[in-house]
Amino acid sequence: MSERILTPIIDLVEQSPDVDNREVFNQLWAILAAMDEKIRARFKLELDPCCERFDDYKSISVGEGAEGCLRTYTGPEIDWYVHSYIGSPESTFTNMHITISLGPQYLVPNFGFALGTVPDLFMYMDYIPRVDLLSNIDYVDQYYTEVNEEYLDLQSDERFNPFISRDLYTRVAMTPTAVGYTAKAEEDIIAKVRGIAFERLDRWLGWVDAATPTPVADRAAIATRDQQIRQNICERDPANNLGDRLFGKDNAAAMVATLWGGARTLPRPSGD
Repeated sequence: MSERILTPIIDLVEQSPDVDNREVFNQLWAILAAMDEKIRARFKLELDPCCERFDDYKSISVGEGAEGCLRTYTGPEIDWYVHSYIGSPESTFTNMHITISLGPQYLVPNFGFALGTVPDLFMYMDYIPRVDLLSNIDYVDQYYTEVNEEYLDLQSDERFNPFISRDLYTRVAMTPTAVGYTAKAEEDIIAKVRGIAFERLDRWLGWVDAATPTPVADRAAIATRDQQIRQNICERDPANNLGDRLFGKDNAAAMVATLWGGARTLPRPSGD
């Protein structure tokens, strides 16, 4: 029977601080690298100069073995795209992200994805809604009904332990089909995670290709809402305290601002 995990990430790491997860990290990071290749083949993207200082975290690390990189992009269809990792792969903890915020010309959900080691494999995947789900049942039917079977399959797979964040806002920000689990980093588990990752990405890319443009008059409000939610999620991430430990509070705060786009230098897409 699967175990419900309510322990904070930092406590999971401290309970097993010296697990060498380099091989697992390499496998998981390869999944994100392949996803990044597919994303950058689909969209016209420009690297924002604000992330240049974080191209190699080793130069600013204060924790032994700490490393990572952070790359952020924007483009005509993409408000903010993050491809990043942080951690100390030989000492238990890693955290890898792909997050994509669309421009306001579409109402397709934004894309949230993370893998990591804590020391077990950690996974998060969600389609972040652009509207209130309770009052928009057609939006729920269009974008979330087809993900429901995948969610139920993972709930019934006893190899995956549901991870319950202790942070209230983090739970508020997750849809009813969000994936949040820990599992043993075994070959069959990683294979299943890889399959779900690409199913989620391919489904999302298909939604974007089929999207109907939003009215121009609505786009400023959509863009404002997107950025506020992105900022809230990044600033309330319970794992930020591990960034403080590995890179110092000032560097970690600058990373968070870069993650949500608060440090961006390139203009946001208007969707025109």
